[in-house]
Amino acid sequence: MRRELKIGVTGIIALVMLFFGMKFLKGVKLFDTNVSYFLLFQDAKGLSRSSKVFADGYNIGIVRNVQYDYDLPGRVVVEISVAKDVKIPHGTIAKLDEAVLGGCTLNLTMGPNPADRYTPGDTIQGTAANGLLAAAADVMPQVRQVLAHVDSLILTLNTLANDPNLSRILANAEQVAENLNRSTEQLDQLLHKDIPQLTSTFNQAGQNAVTLTHNLAQLDLQATVGRVNKTIDNVQQTILKLHTTDNSLGLLLNDTSLYGNLNHTVNSATNLLEDLKENPHRYVHFSLIGRKAKK
Repeated sequence: MRRELKIGVTGIIALVMLFFGMKFLKGVKLFDTNVSYFLLFQDAKGLSRSSKVFADGYNIGIVRNVQYDYDLPGRVVVEISVAKDVKIPHGTIAKLDEAVLGGCTLNLTMGPNPADRYTPGDTIQGTAANGLLAAAADVMPQVRQVLAHVDSLILTLNTLANDPNLSRILANAEQVAENLNRSTEQLDQLLHKDIPQLTSTFNQAGQNAVTLTHNLAQLDLQATVGRVNKTIDNVQQTILKLHTTDNSLGLLLNDTSLYGNLNHTVNSATNLLEDLKENPHRYVHFSLIGRKAKK
């Protein structure tokens, strides 16, 4: 009898230890006094018991129970257990943030006035946060449009790649690149060889221009211009004298009688020379013995 009693007591102790061990593993503090609050959601999003409850990202408790409200369909009542020192102000928002790999996290965004707070057992309205999955769902239409454009772009690239003219275009591009390389080499040669020589020539020309300017500055231009003006005046006076008859050259050019006399004299001389050629014996007599005396 004593043996069966020991076995029974040992079994009861094992069951009690198993119960409290399960509670401990679920995050329930066995010897601390916690208080409960109730949260209302339209969708629990897979929230389960013993899930952690965060206040502004800090763990303050666990989810004690999740129950569907059969009397008011469309509502889920979530009971949370938090430490009695936690004060939940009015205006606190309970959010369910969906995780990427499944499940969700319950987070309380505390209200601004800690003096005005809920009492344990009160009900707090909850809301569903727009997590990564919700944001991804909102972005999906734009992603579909982008994918359609990407498909069109890939199709265009495939068409271009299969175009037989592409090889010729690439060959022409290679030829253009070679021409550009040669032009670059010629330009480099021009910049390093020809340009310095041209610069030297321009410098020499500039120096010659400076020397010429310096020499011109040293000339007495006023005296030179005066002499030129005097020469022009003398030429003008000479021309005026040629148009008058008060000088020999003017008489020669303007007196017609003098021209007539000279013309008559020239004609007489011409006639005399012609007569001399035709009748030379009239003017010249030659004799080898001597001229006879006239009787």
